[in-house]
Amino acid sequence: MAGTSGSVRRIAVNTGGGDAPGLNAVIRAVVLASLRQGWEVYGIENGYAGLLAGEEGGLVHLTRRKVRGITHLGGTILGTSNRGNPFAWPGEGPDDEAHSRDRSHEVLRAFEEHELDALIAIGGDGSLGIARDLSAAGLPVIGVPKTIDNDLAFTDLSFGFLTAVDTATDAIDKLHSTAESHQRVMVVEVMGRHAGWIALYSGLAGTADAILIPEIPYRIEHVCEKIRAREARGRHFSIVCVAEGAHPVGGEIVTKTVRAGHEKQVRLGGIGERVAIQLADCTEKETRSLALGHLQRGGPPNAYDRLLALRFGSAAVACAEEGRFGCAVGLVGDHVEAPTLEEALEERKFVDPSGDLVRTARDLGISFGD
Repeated sequence: MAGTSGSVRRIAVNTGGGDAPGLNAVIRAVVLASLRQGWEVYGIENGYAGLLAGEEGGLVHLTRRKVRGITHLGGTILGTSNRGNPFAWPGEGPDDEAHSRDRSHEVLRAFEEHELDALIAIGGDGSLGIARDLSAAGLPVIGVPKTIDNDLAFTDLSFGFLTAVDTATDAIDKLHSTAESHQRVMVVEVMGRHAGWIALYSGLAGTADAILIPEIPYRIEHVCEKIRAREARGRHFSIVCVAEGAHPVGGEIVTKTVRAGHEKQVRLGGIGERVAIQLADCTEKETRSLALGHLQRGGPPNAYDRLLALRFGSAAVACAEEGRFGCAVGLVGDHVEAPTLEEALEERKFVDPSGDLVRTARDLGISFGD
């Protein structure tokens, strides 16, 4: 299989997992940087489905015209999937998971049949894990980190994160006026399965009164005390920002079962509503909850995320030109570096309960419920 320095002529790019603002900017940078090398570029539609015969999607020849004017667009022109692991491809029927099968060999075969020399795989920890396994199987691949949760330790920031923070902060800003007008408690649920970066950044920037994150288990009575203290000072409204993975001391994260096609899936969600009910009971104040959900994934990337995405796309092509495969590009300080995929996935990045941001929030009187 191709993938040595100087041997690249046809390069592929795909997007996997949940979408994030900035994906199209990465794609555009990959295409334009590759064209400067004299390479052809192909987009694999819908994760890896475009390489699998009979699956929806295909290969798209990405020309300069195809990527014109997409830097500022949200989503991905290639489509994406969070159920497209070629090592455990979902089957068809009421029990998809039980009928999953390994189709990675088909991906490798299709890669050779299409005479592709390298793959730039854009995705979060799950997608980069697939890229790592494909690399071990012989596929020349370079990873680009994508997660609005910002929980990949090998990169200081992942594109899409700060745009998601902007969206959440804007929502919190808007809720202040209605909360104060009606003297209500407003609970805002934001994304963050294992890491509370979005909740911490947006809650701090939006001057929330309490921030609940996975890294700091909370006691609901402590949040109630914060709200009562505000009442005593004549502040008859409160804003509580909750990460979807937040949980009480000794408790579990809140999930719900939903149907997706033939299968049932367990998904995070509902902690905001639960906290709102509990706060209403203990404070006797009118309380409302709002889950921002996929609003945080949508819309155009902000200026910083566009720049970061463009840098990552360009750096990934540079790695391919140098014959450096089995790596992932990431931001360290002011520089883009490229550790191996194994190194990149060794650890996750979590909020430090004793770190500067948490300490700043506490100094401002924000409660973490602990």
